[in-house]
Amino acid sequence: MNRRTSVRFLDLMSEALAGLLQRPGRSVLTALGAVLGITSLVSVLGLAATTGAQIDDHFSELAATTITVEDIGRAGEISSPPSFLPDAPEKIARLNGVTAAGVWWPVPNERYHLAAAPGVRNDTNVGVMAADSGALAAAEIKLRSGRIFDTFHEERAERVAILGAAAADRLGISTLAYQPTVFINDMPFSVMAVVDSVERLPELLLSVIIPPNSAVVAFGTPEEPRARMLVETRAGAISLVASQIALALRPEAPEMFKVVAAGDPQSLRAKVTGDLDDMIIVLAVVCLVIGAVGIANTTLVSVLERVEEIGLRRTLGARPWHIGVQFIAESAVLGATGGLIGTALGVSLVLSIAIARRWTAVIEPWTVALAPCLGLAIGLSAGLYPARRAARIEPADAMRR
Repeated sequence: MNRRTSVRFLDLMSEALAGLLQRPGRSVLTALGAVLGITSLVSVLGLAATTGAQIDDHFSELAATTITVEDIGRAGEISSPPSFLPDAPEKIARLNGVTAAGVWWPVPNERYHLAAAPGVRNDTNVGVMAADSGALAAAEIKLRSGRIFDTFHEERAERVAILGAAAADRLGISTLAYQPTVFINDMPFSVMAVVDSVERLPELLLSVIIPPNSAVVAFGTPEEPRARMLVETRAGAISLVASQIALALRPEAPEMFKVVAAGDPQSLRAKVTGDLDDMIIVLAVVCLVIGAVGIANTTLVSVLERVEEIGLRRTLGARPWHIGVQFIAESAVLGATGGLIGTALGVSLVLSIAIARRWTAVIEPWTVALAPCLGLAIGLSAGLYPARRAARIEPADAMRR
């Protein structure tokens, strides 16, 4: 009569460890596949969350405080006068939550030629842009040298200019010590400053910036493209300000303006990191599959090398499922060990990169908890076929080898 038998968990683990320690070098190399796969997965998820947090921070500082107002004119009118009145920046600056606001527009290329000397036409690809001091403040420019023009220059339509860093390089102006001048349609404009960097309106860096009234005198009112307004708000005030701008500018005709406010930072984060996450996670999954195949291959080789041992165990009364469970346990130990080591290495990699870049590391708790379990699952799945092969070995066939 057959008697039901069982295997204690501690005995099973003891046998599995004994089998693995017979060939420690092979066991280490086998577990390395799981280690690399889990390390890749944890580091990818951790770095994606960390870089996503940096995107959120940068979005909050810039895009979540930026509003653009476009002059679209009256519906049905082919050509209409500018919708922005002269006091438009002052009206918007008085709104609660606004820190800076100003009007700007690019001058069409066909309306001017630009040079660093009179009578010369240089193909420099440098643009001319009209922008008031409020727009420059909202753009958060940083000057390399000099100072920006003020309301005095703007009201008197003075021929003064500010150069973006790239524009100054292309025009060959490296210093303000000799009071340089640029010529727009052979009209001299005294250079007051050179912009080193900007937070908003990066096109300023490749432009000669002149006061709006000076641009109107030289080129006429902006028609195509029409003028725009750049508004900087305090954090959290963007929705309120955006809802009030059109009415504040022209209460009788708010439809003449299109207000464009920044979107949701979470949506931006998802768009920026989504495709990258998918690509790298696929790479991590490939590493996991390679690790699983390595464990399965090594376990199968171990089965073939230990046929005599399996036959002896069967002769002494071991059931087929005893043999199968032992090899599954060996694979599971390899996978779980690789998962634990890979998790530790992945977390360490994320922390190291965050410290080096002075970021705040972000690692989801579920990632750390799931990764070792995933390593265990890889080991279990990789051991199923070799365990089945081992369980089907008959004692008589094994002893004849």
